[in-house]
Amino acid sequence: MSTITTLRRAGTALVASLLAASLVGAGSTSYAAPSPHVAPPAQPALTRSADWLADQLTHGLVHNFQFKFDDYGLTADTAFALEAVQQHHQKVLAARAALADHVTDYTGAKKERFAGALGKLLVLAENTGGGQTDFGGVNLVARTASRVSTTAPIVGRIEDQSAFGDFANVVGQVFVTRGLLVAGDPAGDSALSFLLQQQCPAGFFRLNFTKSKTSPDQGCGATSASDLDVTALTVIELSDQVGAHPDLLVPLDNATEWLVEQQKKDGSFRGGTTTSPKNTNSTGLAGSALLAAGRCAKAQDAAQWVRDRQVSNPPKSSPLADEKGAIAYNDPALKAGKKHGIDKTTRDQWRRAAAQATPSLLALRCPV
Repeated sequence: MSTITTLRRAGTALVASLLAASLVGAGSTSYAAPSPHVAPPAQPALTRSADWLADQLTHGLVHNFQFKFDDYGLTADTAFALEAVQQHHQKVLAARAALADHVTDYTGAKKERFAGALGKLLVLAENTGGGQTDFGGVNLVARTASRVSTTAPIVGRIEDQSAFGDFANVVGQVFVTRGLLVAGDPAGDSALSFLLQQQCPAGFFRLNFTKSKTSPDQGCGATSASDLDVTALTVIELSDQVGAHPDLLVPLDNATEWLVEQQKKDGSFRGGTTTSPKNTNSTGLAGSALLAAGRCAKAQDAAQWVRDRQVSNPPKSSPLADEKGAIAYNDPALKAGKKHGIDKTTRDQWRRAAAQATPSLLALRCPV
């Protein structure tokens, strides 16, 4: 998995609260506002994975021992996953507190502002009750809204402010849109309109914006590549906004149907252009999206594929004896783990796989 791919991975946050609406059976799409914050019955595979993920936090942060830095984005992803499955709440609070201490380190200091990071942090604050208008002393709503363009022809598009360039993409657009819609900020509506322009006729969302900001056509083009992760993330993050924004219903239905068409017979999914092999990151995201959309049977198929790549009950003699609950990125990663264990050069991939895939295991409680 490439560095670019791992850096653009996003967390899921709404699946558990949407599970009640999802238990309507396969064949129908049901989007609803989140149900009360009641923890779903625990599943052994889900609990194992959540426990392993929680253990990856040190003083609230995920630390990359290979390159010796605190990974704020992966910390947020881990908190999203634990919050989605409603386990290890104290760890979630510790992660939120740690991220509040490093807002500018993550989202940009001085004249820098990274839109995607701001949107992601805003959603985290909202989902965990962290005070989105005073998060570590920063008004995340105002700062995020300031990264939404008001200039034609890119009204609603998010933009980075950096001497290094603008690296914003549709992943960040999804988070910014959700965060501002929940906050009730007017910029959320224009962000949503621009996001929907990134959906292609087939139903999928693309990853990258139109390169030229002056082009009159800022929407999906004939050469736009599909991105399964972005499509799934859009369904996950915006499913509970349909009631307030009915114009989301058809786009989310189309995105869901496209996801269903991409699922393999064994329940797995391939990712985008940089993650083409079957993997638990993309399968986990797609499974969570299908669960949020009420496609319970399909979501369960994905969850079972993910579960089969989990370290369940390793023998004491196994190199993975201390990694119970970890989820391998794919079959080669699981095979290598069984032989060599998980070290500082491979742990990042395992962590990202688990953060992405753990919430999809909620579908294991779907009715057969």
